[in-house]
Amino acid sequence: MPTDKPLKNPPPYAIASVDHALRLAAMLQLEGSLTVAEAADRLGVARSTAHRLLQMLVYRDFAAQDPGRIYHAGPVLQLAEHSGSQTARLRAASLPHLRRLADALDETVNVTIRTGDTARFIASAESSQALRVGSREGMVFPAHRTTGGILLLAELDDDELAQVYAARAGEAGAERPELGRLRPELARIRRSGFAVNQGRSERGVTAVGVPVRDADGRAIAGLAVSMPSVRYAKERLPLLVAALQQGARGIAADLARPARDD
Repeated sequence: MPTDKPLKNPPPYAIASVDHALRLAAMLQLEGSLTVAEAADRLGVARSTAHRLLQMLVYRDFAAQDPGRIYHAGPVLQLAEHSGSQTARLRAASLPHLRRLADALDETVNVTIRTGDTARFIASAESSQALRVGSREGMVFPAHRTTGGILLLAELDDDELAQVYAARAGEAGAERPELGRLRPELARIRRSGFAVNQGRSERGVTAVGVPVRDADGRAIAGLAVSMPSVRYAKERLPLLVAALQQGARGIAADLARPARDD
């Protein structure tokens, strides 16, 4: 016998600005682009308010603004739309291994995925040390500036790499590396099987990473350990790479197991 589902009730202490921002994010993902005037009209707010909300969404990578001042879904929403279930499964498989690595190395460990020319941190386990690299979980950065992003770009051939950066050529705010300088570095990473990032993402931070591969050998994520540069010693590199490779194999093995219905 069918039953009526109760309607959603707003929380008793609703915050209007949060509600507006969430509604705008949903509009951008489900409906496409918006102008400031359209956003203000849809929300019933002043244009100045709509502009501030959209700018905050841009800052957090939920939105992007093109040269014509039109807003559209940003990297975070694009990642959620195109790879939500796979990303959730990868994150779940990664977390136990991240925690073990963070405990063993006493440094912060992350898993990163790539969409186009951006990389997103999907899981993180922090070091317990007072001076440590904080969690970047959920954040999106240019792929060529992150350890995981560089590892995944290294899997592309020259034509594929050119296509990645041609897709956003001329887009306002798009950060494009010099491919002539990037290609030799990617070739070295392919040969070695790991990447070292010294200050590329953030000054004073060093990271070491390896790819996580699926059952077919395709790199699906980057697994990296990040630390203050003052604690990085080149002599530790073989140990760090070996620990990360073991963790990457563990993640891959867990992903290969059939999902269980609980």
